[in-house]
Amino acid sequence: MRGAADALPGTFRAVILARGLGTRMRAESGDVSLDAGQARVADSGVKAMIPMGRPFLDYVLGSLADAGFTKVCLVIGPEHTQVRSYYEKEAALSRITVEFAEQLRPLGTADAVLAAESFAGGETFVVLNSDNYYGSAVLSELNRIEEPAVIGFARSGLIELGNVPPERVTRFGALDMDPDGYLRRILAKPSEEMLRAGGEIYGSMNCWLFDSSIFRACREITLSPRGELELPRAVQLAIDSHGLKMKVIRVRAPVLDLSSRTDIAGVQERLRGVEVSL
Repeated sequence: MRGAADALPGTFRAVILARGLGTRMRAESGDVSLDAGQARVADSGVKAMIPMGRPFLDYVLGSLADAGFTKVCLVIGPEHTQVRSYYEKEAALSRITVEFAEQLRPLGTADAVLAAESFAGGETFVVLNSDNYYGSAVLSELNRIEEPAVIGFARSGLIELGNVPPERVTRFGALDMDPDGYLRRILAKPSEEMLRAGGEIYGSMNCWLFDSSIFRACREITLSPRGELELPRAVQLAIDSHGLKMKVIRVRAPVLDLSSRTDIAGVQERLRGVEVSL
């Protein structure tokens, strides 16, 4: 672990899920031109380390630092030695500290969150993806609120302001909220009522603020039809059975999504000129 001093009281911690297999990223695509370094990392599936002048994950960490976060835990697999080596030996960290939690097997995002339980230390913490760049303005919203929350991204903003094509935005589901703006459930697709209303539809891109109660739900859920322990299922269990109230922070903001090789050039261009200070 290297970097800044311990966080000041009240400063939230951040857990970044970097254990994914990168299946889409590893898939060959003959019409995508990558430089040698990008191709090598893409072949490994470790999307967060794809070089764009510097590793993509540096931009994610820099955005967290800009939003006031000072303690970060990267959830990685035991085989991800290049991630650990880079942040322990190469990266110049002055505003944040970086710790590691190992998820021994890729059992899903809820299992990954459990791997970071000791890092959370009973405090509130943010969870986000390692292959999404959210921007500090969005992350700052989670540093201001004092209750569990999820960022609800307007579908129109993801399409028009970010790099998410219309056919991909459906992957992020639809957030069903009560009249007070609290999450009722994450739907696989918008309900007929949502469609009839004709208003903005908000989806989740795995950008959460939790307290320690989420760990109980992560332990209690069963495998999804995909054979994974999934974080949205844990959230739903906590809402339905544990009394969790989760505020939906609605934003119309871009997200840079690094899902496949076809995303790399566009994301790199959008990040050009972004100053990163860790």
